[in-house]
Amino acid sequence: MREITVLDKTFKLFKSEDEIRASIKVIAETINTDYQGKTPLFIGVLNGCFLFAADLIREISLDCEISFVKVASYKGMKSTGEVNQLIGLDRSLEGRDIIILEDIVDTGNTIENIVDLLEKAGCKSIRIATFLLKPEAYKKSINIDYVSMEIPNKFVVGYGLDYDGFGRNIKELFVLKD
Repeated sequence: MREITVLDKTFKLFKSEDEIRASIKVIAETINTDYQGKTPLFIGVLNGCFLFAADLIREISLDCEISFVKVASYKGMKSTGEVNQLIGLDRSLEGRDIIILEDIVDTGNTIENIVDLLEKAGCKSIRIATFLLKPEAYKKSINIDYVSMEIPNKFVVGYGLDYDGFGRNIKELFVLKD
């Protein structure tokens, strides 16, 4: 099995590039059906979602817009439990159908914070699409509408996800080696 080293940690291959793309195509088809006749605004959560957002948007056949917010709740390999909004939205959200794009949902702290902000902005609807979901770690009651892959509660890197800022550019997904 293929292994890589990112900084001081060793990771083993978890999901191939082909598996990732196939899983994203499935949720894109569902979104295309669910939003037929609508013009959703996709809001990507940076930094991690940039690859997922790009690949998902390429599969969307609807008229749509995309914008980004930047929030942070991780330091190293652990969630701090605090969400810090770093960059906000630059357009009105009132009456809009919103789809939040996340790289990974684990505890749900980031999603809860973003949904709260969007609800206050008067959005017509809010749905969530995530590349990865860790059901064992998820602690919130907010529905995650579109899930590309469910994974165990293990640390992963690659395909936009990082370890202290490194590894986002890796095409596959790797899991921390035990």
